[in-house]
Amino acid sequence: MFLSDVWGVVHNGEVSFPDACDALMRARATGKVVILITNAPRPGESVIRQIDHLHVPREAYDGIVSSGDVTRDVIAHRKGQSICHIGPERDHAIFKDLNVEFAPLEKADYIVCSGLYDDEIDKPEDYRARLEIALRRKLFMVCGNPDLVVERGSRLVYCAGSIADLYATMGGEVLYAGKPYRPIYDMALAKAEAALGRKVDRSRVMAIGDSVRTDLKGACAFGVDMLFIAAGIHAEEFGGRDMPQRDAMKTVFAAAGEMPTAVMKLLIW
Repeated sequence: MFLSDVWGVVHNGEVSFPDACDALMRARATGKVVILITNAPRPGESVIRQIDHLHVPREAYDGIVSSGDVTRDVIAHRKGQSICHIGPERDHAIFKDLNVEFAPLEKADYIVCSGLYDDEIDKPEDYRARLEIALRRKLFMVCGNPDLVVERGSRLVYCAGSIADLYATMGGEVLYAGKPYRPIYDMALAKAEAALGRKVDRSRVMAIGDSVRTDLKGACAFGVDMLFIAAGIHAEEFGGRDMPQRDAMKTVFAAAGEMPTAVMKLLIW
């Protein structure tokens, strides 16, 4: 079975990658299960609607698990506590049907960070003053998207992980809901086993992704093989999107302390 990243592998936030979609459909045609696993800070059904809009065929996957799903699980277990939400209004689906009480930073019981208020212009450092207030109050933060950056077309934009990391370096307590942390992988594996109707041997699982920090480290920690897509967020570090350099890739992987099982420029069958 395959656990495939979405943003950077299947689409870039503006258009889908037909070859990648075709590769996943071919895998499913051979009897393999494909679960999309994404750090999107929204429920899986919201992500499906988004990728429908980007023309990712539903035939390319059996199911989807998002960091938003994990975040919702955390919120559900903290009933009666008020939330300060840091992130854009488009992420409010994460709170749907959870009877959440919102409060300003000065009064909230904890923080849910799903991103920057405006990721087109904001930078993580713009949030330091808010985070200092949170730190003085010793607020717990749930990070709904551990990614630092993500591709949007040809640009890189900051994600919730960049704010969460800043808060953590300041001394704040952070729970990262998505990759590379185990809860999202456990949820994805459970979904795959439900689709198959049997237990899955991890030696028969391969993760696919384009991020060293989330995809590579997460797959290695979970004990599954990993196919790394080089023409993603690390493309410039690897020497360019068109011709990634082997030595540059080795340097980046060595610095991370992890090596993928295999590398492809793009996901193509």
